[in-house]
Amino acid sequence: MKPLAYRMRPTSLDQIVGQQHLVGPGKILNRMVKAKMLSSMILYGPPGTGKTSIASALAGTTKYAFRKLNAVTDSKKALEQVVAEAKMSGTVILMLDEIHRLTNPKQDFLLPHLENGQIILIGATTENPYITINPAIRSRVQIFEVKPLTAADIATALDRALSDKENGLGNYQINLDPTARKLLITATYGDLRSVLNALELGVKSTTPAPDGTIHLTRAIMQECLQHKGLVADKDGDAHYDVLSAFQKSIRGSDPDAAIHYLARLVDAGDLPSIERRLAVIAYEDIGLANPAAATHTIAAIKAAEQVGLPEARIPLADAVIELALSPKSNSGITAIDAALRDIHAGNAGIVPDHLRDNHYQGADQLGRGVTYKYPHDYPHDWVKQDYLPATLKNREYYHPKENGRYEQALATQLRRLKAARKRHSR
Repeated sequence: MKPLAYRMRPTSLDQIVGQQHLVGPGKILNRMVKAKMLSSMILYGPPGTGKTSIASALAGTTKYAFRKLNAVTDSKKALEQVVAEAKMSGTVILMLDEIHRLTNPKQDFLLPHLENGQIILIGATTENPYITINPAIRSRVQIFEVKPLTAADIATALDRALSDKENGLGNYQINLDPTARKLLITATYGDLRSVLNALELGVKSTTPAPDGTIHLTRAIMQECLQHKGLVADKDGDAHYDVLSAFQKSIRGSDPDAAIHYLARLVDAGDLPSIERRLAVIAYEDIGLANPAAATHTIAAIKAAEQVGLPEARIPLADAVIELALSPKSNSGITAIDAALRDIHAGNAGIVPDHLRDNHYQGADQLGRGVTYKYPHDYPHDWVKQDYLPATLKNREYYHPKENGRYEQALATQLRRLKAARKRHSR
């Protein structure tokens, strides 16, 4: 018998759970069906959120044949057979899973058949198509995001599977404990396929009571679900969304949000990404406002590497909280990026002669370093002289934020130096 998740797959749009931004009244896929103008598309989103269900439901609203292939495991010959069928009997709806893995030869073969309408492609992927899908394919399809199902969506689908006597588990006498039900609804983070698979496993692997009732406890469902991580695919779109939210929460000085996103990354076991991102944050977002935080962060990263997970979460959490609550300054990255823009624009200029290397015979004859003034030979170890190329004279890259005591001190020193330069220019 086919799995419960397969048997419960919708055959029409009104049976789809969630995704009302796509299939609800007046929404794009609903309008496509009503207008009988189904076009090629890519559906992207997390696993188990309804991409295949939408494809099969769309196919069920038309008279066209529906075929399903996988871009990785099915050969070009399988594509050729679908195209041959389309030529013989008319348009075919092709559900192509993992479309981001479609090879160039398969793409080249498929593209003309998308152009002439023989194939209506419904691609499915967990990856962001704007990053992973070939532009030639993207330009010929519409792209729709399939979002994680809410707890209410999961509950609706769960109840439907328990009561459906034809395709679901309605013929079983099931007593689903409220705590087990709550676990199923919340533990998979919107992955309905995992919920239904776990439910079916629980029903079929649990010995019924003498009266025939199958009692599903929270412990049983926990075993059937195992552990569902929020972010497991280190190359996936959702992974980078969490990393982005992690950095932005620290930058925004919200320690609770920052710890939440750290927990997601720890749960996924992605220690290298956490360490790299924390090191970047320490210098990009806190920077000169609190240099000690960067030192503490690097120490926390080294400690995390030494102890490994799960204990690594402890020094990392300390670092995250300190970074989130530290004063912020991006003056360092702003300064270097401004200088790089000048260089990329061709404004590098020539190194002044008095700053050029003179540690070789003949340098004096070339005027290299001859007029250089050694600052330590002057009061306060400073003397006015030009350091920037002549074409960039008086250019200023560093603009202190003064958000922390350390950078306030740097700003004070910078103002003193600027004032001294002005005095010596008179």
